[in-house]
Amino acid sequence: MTESEIIFVPPVIGHRGAAGHAPENTLASLQKAAELGARWVEFDTKLTSDGAAVLFHDDTLERTTDGHGEVAETALADLRKLDAGTWFDVGSQGAFAGERVPTLVDAIAALARLGLGANVEIKPSPGRETETGCVVAEVLKSYWPETLPAPLISSFDAEVLRAARDTAPEFPRALLVFRLPLDWRSPLEALGCVALHCREKHLTAARAGAVLAGGYALRSFTVNDKARAETLFGWGVDGIISDYPDRILSR
Repeated sequence: MTESEIIFVPPVIGHRGAAGHAPENTLASLQKAAELGARWVEFDTKLTSDGAAVLFHDDTLERTTDGHGEVAETALADLRKLDAGTWFDVGSQGAFAGERVPTLVDAIAALARLGLGANVEIKPSPGRETETGCVVAEVLKSYWPETLPAPLISSFDAEVLRAARDTAPEFPRALLVFRLPLDWRSPLEALGCVALHCREKHLTAARAGAVLAGGYALRSFTVNDKARAETLFGWGVDGIISDYPDRILSR
């Protein structure tokens, strides 16, 4: 079954919400993506020390919060106290000060309110691959609203995708790669994926054509240049994941 037979994913997806305009993986960033006209967003998920699924990219807290240490060693109650917006506030006159790290449940509620679909990337802390895949998929099963199209689950990690498949086989899956491997078809088949998401700098017309000819949806990340997006669309790429979805939507 092809992806288009399961869900319709628009050609432009906001990266970590709209990460060029608001602090990544926050409710403010999801809101901004919707304001800019995006119909879908992508965001990252991982687990706290007490097993809560939250929106977060890095293994450590320092880059995007005022906290210190490992996400996997921080309890949800402590994570909720951190400021996840001030780091982004240069030039925004403090608009994001006090923004918090949302749980996946928080984000799903925001998506429902905003009418946004989502590519949910599972980005586990080291050693928590199966656990994270299971927990995120279970939260999606329990809280995803019928008013939204089914989420697309993605990950770089095969163990994560297997766990997500076994927990919530009804949700489509995409394999993330930085560079297209020679034997790209085998992991897609083994994991029951319907799509491949590849880093844009390593994609060529020939490689894109091979994936598309194989019957898989193909998306490229992270594309912030309109001319590059037009080239990729010209090769037949199905979608672009961008920090600045407004730039690509203006095509």
